[in-house]
Amino acid sequence: MTSDNSHDDTGIPARKPRASSFHWPHSRHTSAFGDDWFGLRAERFARFFGTPKFLIGQTLIVGIWIFVNMVGWTRFDIYPFILLNLMFSLQAAYAAPLILLAQTRQADRDKQLSGADAQHREALALASEQRQAIAAQQTAQIVELLTQNTELTELTRKLSERIEAMTAEVHGKIVLGGAAPPGGE
Repeated sequence: MTSDNSHDDTGIPARKPRASSFHWPHSRHTSAFGDDWFGLRAERFARFFGTPKFLIGQTLIVGIWIFVNMVGWTRFDIYPFILLNLMFSLQAAYAAPLILLAQTRQADRDKQLSGADAQHREALALASEQRQAIAAQQTAQIVELLTQNTELTELTRKLSERIEAMTAEVHGKIVLGGAAPPGGE
C-alpha cells in the first residue's frame, strides 16, 4: 500500500477513504444566515440560553429582584412586578428569534455533514465491493492452482509407477540375464 491516493493495478484506491476527507469541504460552509459577526454572536448567545450557568444566574437575579422589592429596601418594581414581567417579555422577544437562527444554522450544518457521511458510506461500500471482487478472483485462481497441482501430482504418480516398472524390467534383464522379473509380464 502506498501513502497517497494512487491506485494499484486493479484500480482500487491504495488506502481506504477517511471520513475527514468527506467532511473537510463542508467544515467551513456558509450558512443561510452567513458567517458574519452577527450570525456568529447570535448563535453563541442562543447556545448560552440553554446552559446551567444562564439558568442559575437568571434564577438568582429574579430571586434577588423579588426579595429586594418585597422587603422594602427599594420600591422600583413593587408587586405585581410589572418591570420584571417587561424584562422577561423583552428577553423572550430577542431569545426566540436568536434560538431559531441558531437552530437553522445547526440544521444547515447537519444537512451538509449528513451528505458528507452519505458520500463516505458510499465510498466505503464501493471499496468493500471491490475488495470482495478481488477476493473472489483470488479464490478462483487458488482453486485453479489447486486443480493444476492435483493434476501434476497424479501425473507424477503415474510417471513414478512407469519408472519403477521400467527399472524393474531393466534390472531383470541385466541381473537375471534376460529372465522376466518376478510378477512381471
